[in-house]
Amino acid sequence: MVNRVWGRLIGTLTALGLMAGAASAVTAPILVVDADSGKVLYSQGATDPWYPASVTKLMTAYVALDMVRQGKVSLDTLLTISPAAAAEPPSKMGFKPGTQITLDNALKIIMVKSANDVSWAIGEGLGGSVEGFADMMNETAHRIGMRESRWYNPNGLPEPRQWTSARDMAILARALMRDFPNQQALFSISAIQFGRSVMANHNGLLGRYPGADGMKTGFICSGGFNVVATATRGGRRIIAVVMGQPSARERDIKAADLFDYGFAQSAGWTAPTLESLPASSVATPPDMRPYICDKRKPMPVDEGPGALTASGPGADSAATRLLGSATPDAANLAFAALGNANVRGRTLPPRAPLQPIPVWIGSSPTEGAMALARQEQEAQAAKQAALEAAQRKRAEAKAAKDAAREAAKQAASEKAAKARAAAVTAPKPAAKTATKEKSVPAATSAYTAVEAAPKAAAKPAHKPAASAVKKPEAKKPEAKPAAKKADKKAKNDES
Repeated sequence: MVNRVWGRLIGTLTALGLMAGAASAVTAPILVVDADSGKVLYSQGATDPWYPASVTKLMTAYVALDMVRQGKVSLDTLLTISPAAAAEPPSKMGFKPGTQITLDNALKIIMVKSANDVSWAIGEGLGGSVEGFADMMNETAHRIGMRESRWYNPNGLPEPRQWTSARDMAILARALMRDFPNQQALFSISAIQFGRSVMANHNGLLGRYPGADGMKTGFICSGGFNVVATATRGGRRIIAVVMGQPSARERDIKAADLFDYGFAQSAGWTAPTLESLPASSVATPPDMRPYICDKRKPMPVDEGPGALTASGPGADSAATRLLGSATPDAANLAFAALGNANVRGRTLPPRAPLQPIPVWIGSSPTEGAMALARQEQEAQAAKQAALEAAQRKRAEAKAAKDAAREAAKQAASEKAAKARAAAVTAPKPAAKTATKEKSVPAATSAYTAVEAAPKAAAKPAHKPAASAVKKPEAKKPEAKPAAKKADKKAKNDES
């Protein structure tokens, strides 16, 4: 079974130009950094280009918070959901076009729910357009020292030109901590509550790994399962970046093991910094779609701790072993988990109880509650109208069917009546006679008048009455046998 899997994967990798040989393939980016010093505790493919997916929203959040810091907008600034924003695919809140939401609530929603429609609204509202906001993202990234990143949208949905790297995402994480210390709670919200709906954070490390306090996950087929995670222990904070994993479960477990490793290490003076990591020789990001999104299996999703795919014996696949395969130092305990054999069957502890943060539409909770109530009433009315319309449609269809059946029955009845009437009124054929004259066609009137008339005159016009006809005399009965014998004997005596 494993050999067949290897054969299929090697063929696909060769076709995509991702295989340099059977033993080397894609290197999944992995990075462990001391948050305070920026010292690198471990790196693997840290500057390779990669598709960011929803970790893009960390960049969106930085630009928005920077605009608040500069006084250009406030957290109470209202953003409007445009038709283009509402049309963005999930994950999303599903707000109708025209819905307004504060920037503060929008940031909470994109950090927890990873809502693409709300991220799009942030870009349009703060940048004038998504393109304008992307320009701001690129300018900001260059200013804070991100070298490999190229931004084209604010939500991370598939865009082949949008790249980043593990190094750049670690730089962004440090910048968010350094520049917005009062906003750190934004990245550790366990859940949000909108109306009666509670939505858990997609980050499966929160509430499951001790000390985990941020930041953002992401997933698209081309980039796999990514996370920029932070954890604090004993006053020390570690940043772990894991990208390109085949499942949310493996991503979370590997990040947890990297935290364990990072907290056990000290950043010596010889450790490299993020800025000193060498540039990558890889020209473009690999497309992980053939390995992550198998058409024969359900589409994987990044929906919090429930999205634990790739478990059981089938998880020990070549696709998983091709990722994160570099283990330069066998003595490093953390890297034992990077081999899929040690990941299979493992899981993190159950999640701690959620502590939802309320969010709302409109400018205040009261306004939001009223607007939500109106929307719920409208939705209920629309549901009732749709139900009634469906019932009317079924009733009309039944009436039409009954009418058609009755019309067919009536038509059949009328047809039968006409057939009976035609049978009653149809002329009976004339009786045939034994004479040749009667067999002459009626059309030969001249012949009938001249030749047949005398013969016809010779015959009585009417048959005599039955009483006038003389009955033939009854036939006498034959002589009795005894008389016949006597006569025969007399004749014999005479002879």
